[in-house]
Amino acid sequence: MSFYDQVLRELLTALGGALFVANALALSRRRSDARRAAKRSVARARPGSPVRGNRRGHVGDGDLPQAPLMRSVVYAVLGFVVMVWGLASIASS
Repeated sequence: MSFYDQVLRELLTALGGALFVANALALSRRRSDARRAAKRSVARARPGSPVRGNRRGHVGDGDLPQAPLMRSVVYAVLGFVVMVWGLASIASS
């Protein structure tokens, strides 16, 4: 086995692990993110609020109130599968 094969297997394992851990963390923080987003929206709705900003009517700024459930679950499962596959590739070599 060459050096590049080993590095590619390790990168695959690390990428799968990072995808799994990040989405598992997003799923665990969904409730607190929803509460924080509700507080932000109340603060933005007050007239004269400095939190409001200068953008009026801007839709789709990319800030989600909480992580989408199905997308996070699918990405966490995909990351877990890739991580296990990478670990199995490392162990079999």
